[in-house]
Amino acid sequence: MRPRFWDTAYFFCKVLTWDSLAVASSAPGPGLCGPCQPDRCPLLRGCRAGLVPGSCGCCLECGNLEGQACDPGNRSVFYGLCGTGLRCQAGGGGEDEEEEECVCEEQEPVCGSDGRTYMNMCQLREAAFSTPELHTAGRGPCRTVPVIKVPPHSQVNGTGSSLIFLCEVFAFPMALVEWTKEGRDVVLPGDDPHISSRGGPLKFELSSWLQIEGAEPGDSGTYRCTARNNLGTVWASAVLGVLGAGETGSSTTNTVKMSSSDEA
Repeated sequence: MRPRFWDTAYFFCKVLTWDSLAVASSAPGPGLCGPCQPDRCPLLRGCRAGLVPGSCGCCLECGNLEGQACDPGNRSVFYGLCGTGLRCQAGGGGEDEEEEECVCEEQEPVCGSDGRTYMNMCQLREAAFSTPELHTAGRGPCRTVPVIKVPPHSQVNGTGSSLIFLCEVFAFPMALVEWTKEGRDVVLPGDDPHISSRGGPLKFELSSWLQIEGAEPGDSGTYRCTARNNLGTVWASAVLGVLGAGETGSSTTNTVKMSSSDEA
C-alpha cells in the first residue's frame, strides 16, 4: 500500500488536470461539466496503469496504480479510478480499512522475461511501462536457484544472552534451509538443548531462525545458513562472538556464496 501523502500529492496533480478538463467541457471546475470538446483535452504521458475516464466523462486521465486510494464505481470524484486490471475495494486493515484502494484483479505470481518473479500481473505491467520489451514468460514464479534475501548478521554478545540468526530465502521450487556450525558435521540444532531453529514459509519464501539461548563462550564461531533446491545451492555465513567477563567486542564479517546445481 502506498503512503497517504502520495495520494494527497496525486490528488493535487488531478486538480491541475481537472482545470484542463474544465476547459475542454466549458465548465469552471470539477463537478461542473459543460459540453464536451475532445479536441481541447490535455495530452497525457507517463500513465503506468493506462487511461480512465475523467470526472466529466469527456477527457481521459491517468488510472490509479495498485495500492493507491480510489473512487468506487465508474466515476472519478476525488481520488480517481483504478487503471487497467485493477479494481477498487476496501483496504485490508488498520486505520485505513474503510478507505478503498486499487487491488490487482489477477493475484497469481508471474514470471517475467527478465527472469524476475512478479507477485501479480499488475506489477509486471507497471514494470513494463519503463521496459517495453518486458513480457510474461510464464504463469507462476520463475524457476530459480535459491536467493538469500536477508543473510544472517554477525554479532557479539555476553555470556548468558539469547541470540538469534535470521536467514530469509526466496526460491521456486521451494528451498530446504539448514544451519550448521563450522567445525561440526551435524545439522543444527542436533542434540544441543540450548540451540533451536524454526521456519515459516511465506509465498515462495522461507524465513529460518537459529536461536541460541544462554550463550556461552564455546558457542562462538562461524554459523552457516544453507539453502538448496534441485537447481542449485546457496549459503551465507556469519560470525558469533560470545564474550566472557571483562572481555570487549571485536569486529566480525558476513559471507554469502552461491553454487550451481553441478557444484552442490
